[in-house]
Amino acid sequence: MSDNNQSTSDVLRIAVAQLNPVVGDVEGNLARAREARADAARHGADLVLFTELFLAGYPPEDLVLKPAFVESCRHAADSLAKDTADGGPGVIIGLPVRKGEFLHNAVAVLDGGEIVAERFKVDLPNYGEFDEKRVFQPGPMPGPVSFRGVRIGLPICEDIWGDLGVCETLIESGAELLLVPNGSPYYRGKVDVRQQVVVRQVVESGAAILYANMLGGQDELIFDGASFAIGADKSLAFQMSQFEEAVVVTTWHRKGDGWWCSDGPMSIIPEAEEADYRACMLGLRDYVNKNGFKNVVLGMSGGIDSALCAALAVDALGEERLRAVMLPYTYTSEESLKDAKDCAEALGCRYDIVPIFEPVEGFTNALSELFAGTNEGVTEENLQSRTRGTILMAISNKFGSMVVTTGNKSEMSVGYATLYGDMNGGFNPIKDLYKMQVYALARWRNGTVPPGAMGPTGKVIPANIIDKAPSAELRPDQTDQDSLPPYPVLDDILECLVEAELSVDAIVARGHDRDLVHRIEHLLYIAEYKRRQAAPGVKITKKNFGRDRRYPITNRFRDRL
Repeated sequence: MSDNNQSTSDVLRIAVAQLNPVVGDVEGNLARAREARADAARHGADLVLFTELFLAGYPPEDLVLKPAFVESCRHAADSLAKDTADGGPGVIIGLPVRKGEFLHNAVAVLDGGEIVAERFKVDLPNYGEFDEKRVFQPGPMPGPVSFRGVRIGLPICEDIWGDLGVCETLIESGAELLLVPNGSPYYRGKVDVRQQVVVRQVVESGAAILYANMLGGQDELIFDGASFAIGADKSLAFQMSQFEEAVVVTTWHRKGDGWWCSDGPMSIIPEAEEADYRACMLGLRDYVNKNGFKNVVLGMSGGIDSALCAALAVDALGEERLRAVMLPYTYTSEESLKDAKDCAEALGCRYDIVPIFEPVEGFTNALSELFAGTNEGVTEENLQSRTRGTILMAISNKFGSMVVTTGNKSEMSVGYATLYGDMNGGFNPIKDLYKMQVYALARWRNGTVPPGAMGPTGKVIPANIIDKAPSAELRPDQTDQDSLPPYPVLDDILECLVEAELSVDAIVARGHDRDLVHRIEHLLYIAEYKRRQAAPGVKITKKNFGRDRRYPITNRFRDRL
C-alpha cells in the first residue's frame, strides 16, 4: 500500500455521497457504496467522498470489538478498492481498521485497484452521545494524501471540532484541500453550529473545507446530512439538502490562492419546526424499517401526543402501516372519542376501538380483597393505563406490529407516565420534544406536508385536539394541570434544569416560584428509574435523556443553596 502519485490536475470533481448506511450491514453498505460510485462516474466525478465509518454504519459502538466485524469491513474495503482499477472515480470511505493491538476509526483512500492510503481519527469524542474512547485508540497526527496530483487532508469529524490542531498540522505538511467525513447527529440548530466550526478552521488554516455528513436514523440518533463546503474566503461554497439522501458532484479548481468550488447545490435548510418534524419522521421510519417491522400500532387517545405520533407514523410509513386503537374507559369523554376518530379519518389509517371496562374491572375485582379498606387513587388510575399497555402489546404480539409509545419530554421529565402502561412500546418519535414543542409541530404539520412524507395534505390533527386542555382522563374531569403547572411554565423550568443545568436560584431569577422549582427538580430526579426503562426515541434537543444525560437513579442531591 502506497500513496498514489499521478499527474497534477487543476480541476477535481468530487462527489459527496450523503447516504443512509445501516449499522452492521457491511454487505449492504458496500452495495450502497458501489451504486453511489457508479452514479458519480456517470456524472464525471474523479473522487467519491463517503462519510465516517460508512462500511460499518455509524455509530457501531461495541460491534467494533468483534474481530469478525472489523475483518468483514476490511474485506469490503478491499473489494471496493478492486473496483477502482476500472479507471473511474477514486474513493474515500470510512471503516474500522486494526493495526497491531490498536483499533482505529479510519478512512481508506482507494484508487487504481488498491487501498493507496489510510488515515486515522486523532480526536476521539467522549461526551454526550459519543464514547469512542471506549472502543478506539487515537491515531497519530496525519499528513496529507496525494490523490492524482492533489494533496488532500483527511481530518475525521471530531478532528475539526477539537483543539488538537489536526487541520493546522495537515496544512503545515502540505495539504491543499481538506475533505472531512462526518457522522454528526442532529439537534435543533446543529447546521449553524457545524458551519461555525468549519469557518473557524478555514480562518485558522486558510484552506477550503468540504464537510460530508451522514444521513439516517440509528436508534435514537438522527443524522441529517446537510453536507456543505466553506471556501477559503469563508463563504458558503455549496449546501446539500437536509434529511434527504443524495450523491452530488461538485467541481473544484486550483487557483493561485488554493482550491475553489465553482458549482454545487445551494439547498435551503428548513426552519426549526420543519427540521424537528422531519427528524422525528426520519427517525421513526428508519427504526421501523431497519429493524424489520412491517407496521406499527399506537393508542389513539384523542390527545395531542398520540395525534402527532399518528401523523408522524403515517408520514413516515404510509397510512396502510399504522393501526390506531382507541381504548376507552368510564372516564373517556365523548369529545375524546370523536377527536380520535376524526384524526384517524383525516390520516386515512386503520382505526379500532377496544373498550377496557371489563379487563379493568377484572383487575379491580381480583385485587378487591387485598385492597379492602384502602381509598381509590393513583393505583386504580394506573390500572387503566397498564390495561391499555397490555392490550397494545397483545396486538403487537399477534400481528407483529411495533408499538409506538407517545409520551413527550415534559411528561417523561416529571414522571407523568405509567411504567408498563402508556410507556409500553418499541420506539417513541416525540420522546425528546417538550409539550409546547409538540403543539408547535402539530400546528406546523396542519399547514405543511414535509418533503418525503407519505401522509395526506390538509389538517391531519383536528383543531379541537390542539385547542382543548390536555388530560389523561383517568378520573372524572381530570386535566394535566391538576397535577402539573401550566406547560409553558413547566417546560421553561425543565429546559433550565435539563438542558442548561441551571441552579434553583438562577431559575427563580427568571421569575419562577421557588417552591415550584424545588418540586419540579424533585420530580425530575425521582423519575429517573422510569426513564431508564423507557423506549428509545428520537434525539431532538442538545441534551436528551439517556445518551446525553446520565443521572444516577439513587440520588439524594437537591439544590437547597
